[in-house]
Amino acid sequence: MSGSTVGEIEAVYRSRFPAYLRVAVAIAGDEELARDAVHDAFVRALRHRARYRGEGRLEAWLWRIVVNEARRRRSPTVQVVPAEVADTGASSENGYHETDHVAALVTALPERQRLILFLRYYADLDYAAIAEALDVAPGTVAASLNAAHARLRARLEEVDRC
Repeated sequence: MSGSTVGEIEAVYRSRFPAYLRVAVAIAGDEELARDAVHDAFVRALRHRARYRGEGRLEAWLWRIVVNEARRRRSPTVQVVPAEVADTGASSENGYHETDHVAALVTALPERQRLILFLRYYADLDYAAIAEALDVAPGTVAASLNAAHARLRARLEEVDRC
């Protein structure tokens, strides 16, 4: 690999760090674990940059590494709840947080659906980039995202009826 790849990896890190961190926090369930995951993912990318052969987008290759590092760090005792969702809800008088319920619904999704949701909405990746990052077909991304939306919608409608 040429020296310019180091610069390209560094440029992606600098420009997209907040998105990488948001997704890593959502996956790992802890900001410190997520920071470590993003850091170690980029160290790994730099060390193994020769493995990137220019097939596909560099950023998608980096996303795959970040997702894998965040998944490795996720504690089995930590409930995966997106920080942005968990921290935005106002309590009712009885202490119930509406967003806590939504976060629980997201947590209950199958892992692939959660990862696709996080990459789509926290990282603003398109279907092709998500497919590359997760090493799945673009149709799988569309189907998984549709299934996640449908499942969340159905569960939220159940709550509205109660």
